[in-house]
Amino acid sequence: MGLVTGKEILEAANGGGYAVGAFNINNLEILQGVVRGGTEMNAPLIIAASEGAIEYAGFDYIVAMVRTAAGLTSIPMALHLDHGRDPKVITRCIQGGFTSVMIDASHLPLEDNIKETKQVVKLAHAEGVSVEAELGRLRGIEDMISVDEREATLTKPEDAERFVAETGVDSLAPAIGTSHGAFKFKGEAKLDLERLKEIKKRVGIPLVLHGASTVPQEILKLVTQYGGEMQDAKGVPPDQLKKAIALGINKINTDTDLRLALTAAVRRVLTDDRKVFDPRKILGPARDMIAEVVKEKATLFGSAHKAQEVRS
Repeated sequence: MGLVTGKEILEAANGGGYAVGAFNINNLEILQGVVRGGTEMNAPLIIAASEGAIEYAGFDYIVAMVRTAAGLTSIPMALHLDHGRDPKVITRCIQGGFTSVMIDASHLPLEDNIKETKQVVKLAHAEGVSVEAELGRLRGIEDMISVDEREATLTKPEDAERFVAETGVDSLAPAIGTSHGAFKFKGEAKLDLERLKEIKKRVGIPLVLHGASTVPQEILKLVTQYGGEMQDAKGVPPDQLKKAIALGINKINTDTDLRLALTAAVRRVLTDDRKVFDPRKILGPARDMIAEVVKEKATLFGSAHKAQEVRS
């Protein structure tokens, strides 16, 4: 059906009380697996590309692949820049085919974050592109973190209210205790759900959860079974994600779980068949496993069979 904006997808999710998966891609097989999974579940998708992915695969390749995929499926899809920090990359995405961009100035003081975000919003909205921003710093909440450290890391609800009002962003990624990568927590996972509830109450717009991969144990076992060293990897428990969605999370970023699925499938093929050298036989099973991950996420997030809601 072609690409739509991130705002269209997330406003439907916000109104329906569910979350949409934003899946990071780096190559064709990952994209195909993601789109296949979303299509089979009739779930809207946000295809995310980081600045690193753009550098790796090439800007024109990313845009062409995703636009082609969007034209071949009936589900609504957005092409989203994930964690944009380079103004040149952000501008090129806005003007070159992306339908959603994230400006990540969360490392800056609040005033500077607001200033940079406002500039991106002005440029993007003029081109019909939606904007996500981040406030606070992602870091898993551990038992040994002091109260002061915790408050310095997590998003303050009053700051979120001011930030949204002054920037005009379409969605906001608050820091509530998640972290990027496969090793998110040393102890029990803890998300500050009360903080999330207050932020949602104050801002109302779609909220985004970064660092939200669950690190599925069955995939992790495959990785380690076939020679990988990921024994201490730990993600966000699915029940925590369900609670976050119920409190206003509408977009959940998933990257690590796709990487683990690809790694597990490739390791298994190369171990089981030491004579294989056909890339289709090596990467095909990875594409299949990625599709299954996406299908499971659509069910968990509540986005399965929600494609029509975006169109209405």
